[in-house]
Amino acid sequence: MSEGRIYLDHAATTPVRPEVLEAMLPYFASMGHNPSSLHAEGQAARAALDGARERAAALIGAQPKEIVFTGGGSEADTLAIHGVARALAGGARRRLVTSVIEHHAVLHAMDALEREGWEIVRLAVDAQGFVDPQAFARALDERALLASIMLANNEIGSVEPISTLAAIALERGVYFHSDAVQAGGALPLDVRELGVDLLSLSAHKFYGPKGVGLLYVRRGTPLQPLIYGGGQEYGARAGTENLAGIVGMVRALELALAELHERAARTAALRDRLAEALMAIPRTRLLGPPSGPGRLPNNLSVAFGGISGEALLIRLDLEGIAVSTGSACASGSLEPSHVVRAIGLESPYDAGVVRFSLGRATGAEEIERAAS
Repeated sequence: MSEGRIYLDHAATTPVRPEVLEAMLPYFASMGHNPSSLHAEGQAARAALDGARERAAALIGAQPKEIVFTGGGSEADTLAIHGVARALAGGARRRLVTSVIEHHAVLHAMDALEREGWEIVRLAVDAQGFVDPQAFARALDERALLASIMLANNEIGSVEPISTLAAIALERGVYFHSDAVQAGGALPLDVRELGVDLLSLSAHKFYGPKGVGLLYVRRGTPLQPLIYGGGQEYGARAGTENLAGIVGMVRALELALAELHERAARTAALRDRLAEALMAIPRTRLLGPPSGPGRLPNNLSVAFGGISGEALLIRLDLEGIAVSTGSACASGSLEPSHVVRAIGLESPYDAGVVRFSLGRATGAEEIERAAS
């Protein structure tokens, strides 16, 4: 492995597993028919779609009719937030609650509704990226309709206390959505144990194909579609289903969850090894929570004082190491990401954030080379 490139950006995307590609291939060719067609070929495609839905539901503790297949995580997030809000737009509850460190799919969906007159409450987080359950409870007053808090943060790896927050929402009659895109394949996912009404996943985060995701919608949760056309996905999402992608996503999720505990332990050990090496470098800081159940097993976010994250990313890329940065380049100037700002990281560390995210194929030799 020492002679090739080292990919430490699995939080951005993962390669499709060979087993997943193998499962998908027939649905690009001989079995790639429209599940809505009434002829034998169409009904075979319908059986494959129904089977994938049943397996997806079983994997996350849901019922098949609670699974809506989408075009990815961003669509699933938007459908959850706008779908519930628009379905109940005529009621007295006009407040939506979220956190300041959500993925932009959630934040921008909230922004769009705010421009339409909805009240949006954006909760602060502490220095490790956690939402305060007491502050969350205070925000869920009689005006609140929906809350959306991510299960795991994509930049600093903090795992939110979703079951606690969802229980608070349930007690107050508020619908609860969780963006679990970054947690997919990395954490156990049981929607009943989590207590959520809606949950989003995206296949390409756990070695499935891009362009396909799912939204869990608890039975009885009102949802207005974003895409109109036929009656696919129980009327929640029109359009001929991406059967190959759906089959691939479900196979990828099966494999990821079967390997979950073994892979998480191995990856966390390698992550901690990398962290220990990097913390020996002067003027470095670990972002997010320490090692343990409050952090994603494959996520390591480090701030290097006195140098930009983009400069480090480019230098590492030239050395054959792919990582990502917690900073964004806007209008020709370097600005900290919204997550870095939210946790209160001060200058000069705020501009030098680099995220290392490990994968199932990451080995000890690669970690040693990256650290050196």
